[in-house]
Amino acid sequence: MTEARYLGGAILLAMPGMGDPRFDHAVIAMCVHDANGALGIGVGAIHPAVTLHGLLDYIGIAPGVAPDAPVHLGGPVEQARGFVLHSPDWDGPGTLTVSDQWSLSASTEVLRAIAAGTGPDHWLVALGYAGWGTGQLEGEMRQHCWHAATGRAVIVFDTPAPLRWQAAWRAEGIDPAHLVAATGRA
Repeated sequence: MTEARYLGGAILLAMPGMGDPRFDHAVIAMCVHDANGALGIGVGAIHPAVTLHGLLDYIGIAPGVAPDAPVHLGGPVEQARGFVLHSPDWDGPGTLTVSDQWSLSASTEVLRAIAAGTGPDHWLVALGYAGWGTGQLEGEMRQHCWHAATGRAVIVFDTPAPLRWQAAWRAEGIDPAHLVAATGRA
């Protein structure tokens, strides 16, 4: 890509006042960004009605040793489709190694491995994803809708979901209390 830098492995943070309530205080772990568009997994909000054990039961996998973890709202696209964002220490069929911070898997093999206790050291499950067509994310960034933060596994896997937006801003050296919902034009 010539216009924008590759954002795979970055964390996208919704700017205050971006105008789309589906992305209010959104934290998106970016997984793909190329000439064809972009895909990321939302990690800042928990699904109110689904837990890991419920999801595993629904797809016919015994939970085994897996904790009954929350399931994240991965984004507004294909909300019935599941994804596992995980540390790169596990690799299976269809796993996409995004960066040295995380990988992405969408097969049931990773869920079986988590249930068996042989999965990745760090993981989270999400339903849906955030997706952008060719040039769409770049346009939204020019309109100051998003900030591309450094991808940090500690924020994605070790920080509670409701605190990730603030933690990611602070890790960038920015106090989120000082952010405003309007931008200037020079």
